Formats: sequence, structure tokens, C-alpha cells
Amino acid sequence: MTRPYVTLSCAMSIDGYLDTEEPRRLAMSNAADFDRVDQLRAESDAIMVGAATVRRDNCRLLVRSEERRARRRDAGLPASPKKVTVTASGELAVDSSFFTAGDVEKIVYCPRVDRDRIEAELGGVATVVPLGDPVAMRDVVDDLGRRGVRRLMVEGGGRLHTQFLVEDLADELQLVIAPFFVGEPLAPRFVQPGRFPWTAARRARLAETRPIDDVVLLRYALSERFAEGGSAHPEGEVAPDDR
Repeated sequence: MTRPYVTLSCAMSIDGYLDTEEPRRLAMSNAADFDRVDQLRAESDAIMVGAATVRRDNCRLLVRSEERRARRRDAGLPASPKKVTVTASGELAVDSSFFTAGDVEKIVYCPRVDRDRIEAELGGVATVVPLGDPVAMRDVVDDLGRRGVRRLMVEGGGRLHTQFLVEDLADELQLVIAPFFVGEPLAPRFVQPGRFPWTAARRARLAETRPIDDVVLLRYALSERFAEGGSAHPEGEVAPDDR
């Protein structure tokens, strides 16, 4: 089994916030960068967000471009990647866009002791997979690998990004910086406090800097599996566009 190639994708303000304090969905990026993210989605086998992001953003997590969806279908793939989330509380609305948008597989990871309750609450809208308590991201990526996922895109929020980084599971980070500040102390941040592998003594390698209209993309190599050429593909794998 090959562990999925993990790309963390995030857009934040200059001062490191993902949104405002109020859940009004502050756009951190622009149309050109949204299109870049759509391409990254189209190249992925699964897209993962935390349960708080599902609740706060009511995210669809679908490939937007019809051309990209068509290329995936031509390659024998669903129009959009699998959707993945993780929850301890099970507080997920079954009518949220995460579950209702798109004819793709939805996977919910949870602590083993809460499986029956969460499975009953979701009523069959997703595959519920029990793991440890708490759920470790290493177990999540191992299970996704067994399910055939070779490229995993993690879109946040801050707690999930923190878990992947602290557990040293990310192969690359694609970080977009918006040209403004938020300055609200209770607003969600890119990461939470943690013991990160990358320190002043072990610096992450900056592989690419790219202006995209009024934002800038910083692309960091976080593992030896980092793919230099723009899109990320584990050894021996190809993107849907190439199949």
C-alpha cells in the first residue's frame, strides 16, 4: 500500500487568519487562484476538511470546471474526488452541501466508540469509518491508501492543518497570502499551537513563489516525495488529465 501524497491547501490573510470571527465566508483569494485550486481538486483522489469547516462554510468540495469534470469522467473517474471529514462529536447536518452536493463517495472518520451513534445520526449519507480515540491523521491516510486514494488534498481548517503538520504527514504546502489583514483575535487561524517538525533548525524548503493577480502563492516542499513540476503525483501515478 502506498500512503497518499498529501497536499495542504490554504489561503490566509497577511496576519495568518482564514476568515473573520463571524461565519460570513471572507474570500481570501481571487478568481484566478480559485481556478488554480479547482485544477488541484481535479488532480486529487480525495478532498478532506474538518467537521468545523463543514459546519462553518457549508462547502461543496466539487470540481467546478465542466471541462475538468469531463476529463475525469473520460479517465473513468467520478466527476469530482471523494469527500472526507473527521468528527468526534458527530455534529454534522445531513442536509449540508458536503453530503448533498455531487454524486461522489463521502467518508466520515470518527472515534471507534462513537461509530454506532454517528452512523445512526447520518442515516446512510456517508461511509462511517471508526478509528482510534482521538482519531490520528496517520490512521486516516493509511485507510485512504487502502481505499485507492493516491492524492489527498487537505483544505482545512486550522485544526486539521495543524494535525497533519504536527504528525509530519504533509508532502507539500500550497499557501496563498491575501493582500489584507483581519486582526480579529477570535477568527480562525491557519494553524493552532503545536510541536511542528519545521523549526529554525529544520527549515521547510520554499520551492515556488508565484504572484496570482493580487495574491501570492508560496509552495513549500515538506517531504522527499515533493513533486517539483507544479502538480503533485506519487511515483508511478499520473493525473486524470494524463490517463
